[in-house]
Amino acid sequence: MRILLSFAVIVTASLLFAGCSPDNGPKPEKVRVIVTCDPELDDNNSLIRYLLFSTDFDTEGLIYASSRFHWKGDGKGTTQYIPGREYSSPGRDLGPQTKWRWAEGERFIDDIVEAYEKVYQNLKVHNPDFPEPGEFKSKIFVGNVEFEGDISHDTPGSNRIKKVLLDDDPRPVFIQIWGGPSTAARALKSIEEEYQGTPEWESIKTKVSAKAKFCLSGQQDMTYKEYVQPNWPDIESIILNAGVISLGYMAKRAVADPADTLYFSAEWTFENIRSKGVLGALYRVWGDGKHMAPGDFTDYFGLKGYTGEQLREMGYWVWTEPQSEGNFISEGDTPMYLNLIDNGLRAYERQEYGGWAGRRKELSPEEKASGFTSPFAMRTIKDEVLPNFLPAIQNNFASRMNWSVTSRFEEANHEPLIEGPLCINAAAGSAVKLRCKVSDPDQDQLSVHWKQFKVGSYKGDITFENPANASTSVTIPSDALSGDTIHLVLTATDNQTPSMTRYHRIIITVK
Repeated sequence: MRILLSFAVIVTASLLFAGCSPDNGPKPEKVRVIVTCDPELDDNNSLIRYLLFSTDFDTEGLIYASSRFHWKGDGKGTTQYIPGREYSSPGRDLGPQTKWRWAEGERFIDDIVEAYEKVYQNLKVHNPDFPEPGEFKSKIFVGNVEFEGDISHDTPGSNRIKKVLLDDDPRPVFIQIWGGPSTAARALKSIEEEYQGTPEWESIKTKVSAKAKFCLSGQQDMTYKEYVQPNWPDIESIILNAGVISLGYMAKRAVADPADTLYFSAEWTFENIRSKGVLGALYRVWGDGKHMAPGDFTDYFGLKGYTGEQLREMGYWVWTEPQSEGNFISEGDTPMYLNLIDNGLRAYERQEYGGWAGRRKELSPEEKASGFTSPFAMRTIKDEVLPNFLPAIQNNFASRMNWSVTSRFEEANHEPLIEGPLCINAAAGSAVKLRCKVSDPDQDQLSVHWKQFKVGSYKGDITFENPANASTSVTIPSDALSGDTIHLVLTATDNQTPSMTRYHRIIITVK
C-alpha cells in the first residue's frame, strides 16, 4: 500500500485469553492471520518482517490483492477508469487503462517465501515455532486482482478467506488488508449469496461478523465503505488512534524522538537488514536500482543521484522527495500486525491496551459524529500513555534478520524471558507484591524497569517501591474504586547490539 506518514489501525476487542489467571497462566493461543497485499514496495518489506515474526501467528493465507494503486487487468483488453486515480489525475489524465502498475509475472509473495525457505534451517535453530516453508507455499493464493474494487466473482484468494471464516475454529481471524479490501469483501459477498434466505443465514452472519477482524491499511478501494460496512455492520474494523508507530513513506521525518532517525538511516538499514542474506537482498531501500513495474512514473525510489526537480523533469510524479541512497523507504503495513505479536504486551486482547503499533483511545466527538473508521492518520500521533517503542521494534527485527544468516544458537541474540502473574485482585489501600522472574537464554545482562500504562479505568498514579527490580511492590491508592483496573508493565532489555526486549503486563483489578 501507499501511506504518507503513519497510521491509525488496529487490534481487536475480542479476548484471546479465556480468562486471567493469577499465576503465570496458560500460553495464549496464536492469533489467526490472513495477509492480503498488493505489489507495492512497502507491502514487500512488511511481508519480510511478517515472516520473521511468523512464530507468533497461525498464518491462514498469503493472498495477492489489487488496490487503487495496483491492478492486473483481465488480459482481454478490458479497461477501467475511475476519476481521481493516478492515471486520471489533473494534468496527467491518461484515460481508461487495461492494467495499472502491475508487472508481468508478478510474484513478490512467492519470491519472499522462497527466500524464507532458503533460510528456514537457520531460523528454526533460534525458534522452533517457525512454520515450515511448505506450509506457507500451500497458502499462497491469487485474489481479486484484475480490477480495482471488483467483487463480481470468486477467486482462489476470496475462497480461502471464505473457508477460514466459515470453519469451526472459534478464534478471531485478523484479515490484513495491505492493499484494497476487494478480495476480503468478495469472500463476505460469496457467503451472503450462498446463505442469505436460508435457515442458517442469521447464525452464519453472526458467526462471521464476530470472527472477522478487518485490519485496514487505508481505503485503497471503495468495497469496504460501499459493501462491507452497509451489509456487515457488526464486523470490527480495528483502529489505532494514539501512539501510532511511524513506519510509512515519511517515517524518518515523522519520528517522535529525533534520535530515532538512526533506525531509518542507510548505515543502520544496511548493517541490520540489507546485508543479511537473501531476505535482506529483497528488502527495498532508496536508490537500490529496482522498480515495481516497468514504466511506473510514480516509482522513482530505486533511482539514485537525482533531485526531486530532476525527477519531475524526467516525467516522474514526485509525491515525496528523494532520500539518500540506502535509506529506509517504507513498511507502511507493518503496524497492521505489530500488536498481534506475542511480546508480552498482550495488545491483541483489547485494542485499548496498546502495544508496539499504538492503541485505540476513546474517539473524539467529531470522530464519533462522522462514523470514524479511518485506519491511519496523516501525522505521527504522540501519546501520553505509551512509551516510545520504535527502538525495540527495530532492534528485535534486526536480531531476527540476523537469525536468518546464523546457523548456531550461541552466535545470535535472543529475547529475554519473563515469568509472572497475568492479573492480581487487590483491595484499595493494600500493598501488592509483584513477583516476576526474568532470565536470558544467552546469559546476557538485563536492564529491567516497571511502568504504569494508564489504559485501565484507574487514571491516578501508581508508585513502585523499586521500579528497577523484577520483583517489587506497589500500594493500591485508597481512592481506587471496586472494579477499577490498573495496568503495570515490566520491560526487560538485554545488553547486546542490537538488543532484544520483552515485556510482561500485569492487570490489577480492585476488589
